[in-house]
Amino acid sequence: MAAYLQWRRFVFFDREMVKEPSGPDGAGAKPFALPPGIVVCDSGRGSLVFGDILCGAGRCQIWFLPRSLQLSSFQAYKLRVTHLYQLKQHSILVSVGEDEEGINPLVKVWNLEKRDGGNPLCTRIFPAIPGNKPTVVSCLTVHENLNFMAIGFADGSVVLTKGDITRDRHSKTQILHEGSYPVTGLAFRQSGKTTHLFVVTTENIQSYMLSVKDCPHLELDTHGCGLRCSSLSDPSQDLQFIVAGNECVYLYQPDERGPCFAFEGQKLIVHWYRGYLIIVSKDRKTSPKSEFAGNEAQNSDKQVLNIYDLCNKFIAYSSIFDDIVDVLAEWGSLYVLTRDGKIYVLQEKDTQTKLEACKYIFLLMLFRKNLFEMAINLAKSHHLDSDGLSEIFRQYGDHLYNKGNHDGAIQQYIRTIGKLEPSYVIRKFLDAQRIHNLTAYLQMLHLQSLANADHTTLLLNCYTKLKDSSKLEEFIKTSESEVHFDVETAIKVLRQAGYYSHAVYLAEKHEHHEWYLKIQLEDIKNYQEALHYIGKLPFEQAESNMKRYGKILMHHVPNETTELLKILCTDYRPSGGNEGPGMLEGKKASSEEFIPVFANNSRELKAFLEHMTEVQADSPQGVYDTLLELRLQNWAHEQDEQIKEKLHNEALTLLKSGRFKTVFDKALVLCQMHSFKDGVLYLYEQGKLFQQIIHYHMQNEQYKKVIEVCELYGDQEACLWEQALGYFARKEENCKEYIAAVLKHIENKNLMPPLLVVQTLAHNSTATLSVIKDYLVNKLQKQSRQIEQDEQKIQKYREETMRIRLEIEELKASPKIFQKTKCSICTSALELPSVHFLCGHSFHQHCFESYSESDSECPTCMPENRKVMDMIRAQEQKRDLHDQFQHQLRCSNDGFSVVADYFGRGVFNKLTLITDLPSGKTATTIEAGLQRELLIHTKRST
Repeated sequence: MAAYLQWRRFVFFDREMVKEPSGPDGAGAKPFALPPGIVVCDSGRGSLVFGDILCGAGRCQIWFLPRSLQLSSFQAYKLRVTHLYQLKQHSILVSVGEDEEGINPLVKVWNLEKRDGGNPLCTRIFPAIPGNKPTVVSCLTVHENLNFMAIGFADGSVVLTKGDITRDRHSKTQILHEGSYPVTGLAFRQSGKTTHLFVVTTENIQSYMLSVKDCPHLELDTHGCGLRCSSLSDPSQDLQFIVAGNECVYLYQPDERGPCFAFEGQKLIVHWYRGYLIIVSKDRKTSPKSEFAGNEAQNSDKQVLNIYDLCNKFIAYSSIFDDIVDVLAEWGSLYVLTRDGKIYVLQEKDTQTKLEACKYIFLLMLFRKNLFEMAINLAKSHHLDSDGLSEIFRQYGDHLYNKGNHDGAIQQYIRTIGKLEPSYVIRKFLDAQRIHNLTAYLQMLHLQSLANADHTTLLLNCYTKLKDSSKLEEFIKTSESEVHFDVETAIKVLRQAGYYSHAVYLAEKHEHHEWYLKIQLEDIKNYQEALHYIGKLPFEQAESNMKRYGKILMHHVPNETTELLKILCTDYRPSGGNEGPGMLEGKKASSEEFIPVFANNSRELKAFLEHMTEVQADSPQGVYDTLLELRLQNWAHEQDEQIKEKLHNEALTLLKSGRFKTVFDKALVLCQMHSFKDGVLYLYEQGKLFQQIIHYHMQNEQYKKVIEVCELYGDQEACLWEQALGYFARKEENCKEYIAAVLKHIENKNLMPPLLVVQTLAHNSTATLSVIKDYLVNKLQKQSRQIEQDEQKIQKYREETMRIRLEIEELKASPKIFQKTKCSICTSALELPSVHFLCGHSFHQHCFESYSESDSECPTCMPENRKVMDMIRAQEQKRDLHDQFQHQLRCSNDGFSVVADYFGRGVFNKLTLITDLPSGKTATTIEAGLQRELLIHTKRST
């Protein structure tokens, strides 16, 4: 809050009375006089517009005063004009007035460019009544886009018209606001596509958002203002709504209250003009009631017109008038209308005149006489503000500089620090001969913490050019709480100037780790110290810096770097205790991420990887992969047989550690690349790639190994013997021994048909009949024995079948005599009633009923019969399993046995299973029982 009495006062406007144009005789012009009864006025579109009231025999007129001062008018109402609003971008005038006594306000919209009988065309007329109760119109405003018009009333209502305000049928009216206090001011605010309406009453201020449905509103303050005491600023003040109370002037945004200014006095009129706030006020205060009444209680009082510049905080003009009606802005000037009909014009002065008026005359005289010390003392005695004093110091410094007194000038410029732009002074002292003065100024600039990075750079360059090491050390070796410069900039400048020790000191003190390491490694090349420094850093920073500088350190200090990496990846704790005393558990980095650091140091890499695998068995897979590759490389390039054997065992041991199950393919490729035979074979074995194992030995013509592989894995993959036989069959050299061994195993396991064996060996020119003679003889003998056994079984089955058929015929043709004397369940003597079955079992009736599950089945034979029935049903279900049959046929070495097995199951027969008939069909009951007994007997016989 700023008190206006402390603001400087200027006379930036010239006041003149408007006079009538001089006559042809050149006589002195008279003051221009307005018609009597003027009560309202507005301006725009090149004219001042006035409205009057009915006076005697006169009529209620709207008057237009152009710049030529030729008055024109037309009758708008019969009784009085109460409000006028002239749009600035359209030739549209909106008026409110009355045609008859009583409260009957009418709103009329006039198109000034169109004429109706010589008068402006009235495009719309409608009564200004909120609801059904007539009330007095208190204020009026219209949006420049002609789509909104707001009317305020004394009963606290606000009526909003939306749409084209010039036509009835293209607009609609609604009551936007209702309250208990009279509406004293309205203003539209347009920001982009958002439209707000400010509503001020005698007791509050509200903001409505019109571009949103339902027009939400926000109360901005709980005090208001009188009539004509509010206005809207221009974009220079961000279109703020200005409300003038008796104590202060407040500025508002649509959603909050802005700054306020303590301008005392009873406010009568408030306007905004070209960045100026215009306030007409009385010298003495009145009550709020008289504020709303138009402030007409004391018409004879003197009124003060003040023009304020809120941005620069000064009063541009102040003057006293008699009974001001209003203040209008048009033609680039302000026009003050008074109650006696006079018009005064306030014309703003040009820029040069303003500047001359701004100067303090007495100080200017002292400046011109170069009495700067006296001017400074005088300014201090009159409590001149710091800005004014700074300007005096600047002029004094310029005076001394022009006289060549550079030491004195720099002392005056130092007193302007904080007010004067440093570049103004620095440009004057960039000459090498004035470097001492520039250094003094920059030092003071840093002490007041007003220096930026460029100032720091310049000061350090001054120190280095002066070679003033003591000042330089004093500047950089201040305590942390007294640092007045940008540390990073200082490090850069010192490094560029070659002051590496100073740069390192700053970087270490202020924990600029990257700069410290850059200077140590790239400039000083102190690799040992840099590595020691990294070991003191917190874990995250140590990890990132080792990734960045690890290769350089590994090249120059490989052993120490490797040791630090081992610690970093296992259990890292800063050597300097930078993590704090509460850091009990160490952190560890991913060892896999540091493998690229050892790009040209395979020996250190091997030591690092072996350490990680020993300490951390769960190291990342990349560690084991790299270690395997490294051991294979060393094994492949080693010439000493003993060392080569040791490396061979190490690589094979690593492979057998079980860490390569998930990366089987990668390990296999590594072993193949380095021709590591044992590793390849081990991986083949682990992956159950038996065919690859045998192919490997075949490629290397290792015949014994081929036979060994077949013996080891032939039971798991029988086709190995077939491949071995084909392999030896294609060899032109003498392989009779190996062929005989393969044939012997094929014969024992019955892996191949004899015909296929003969066809396979037919391709070998060295394989004579003697090679397979024993195989063929043995095979034929076995088949002969098998034929004999089969013929014996066939004869047996024929005899059994004949016996069963005779038994069936006997059951069909001859009576069955039951000679059992004991019950088959309780083994007691049979007594009537008894139950007999064709199978030969007999039961007491009460035993049969107690133990039997079915009336038609023998309890004794039933378990065996069920097994037979289940087997028959299983065969019935399996005989259509064609996919299973095809699969077994393809995978079996003896397809004929598979076909015979399925043939025996009845796959190729249509089996009809005869079960018991219902009790109603007794004609074939005996035959069905015979068939079932036949099936059961057949099962028992087999």
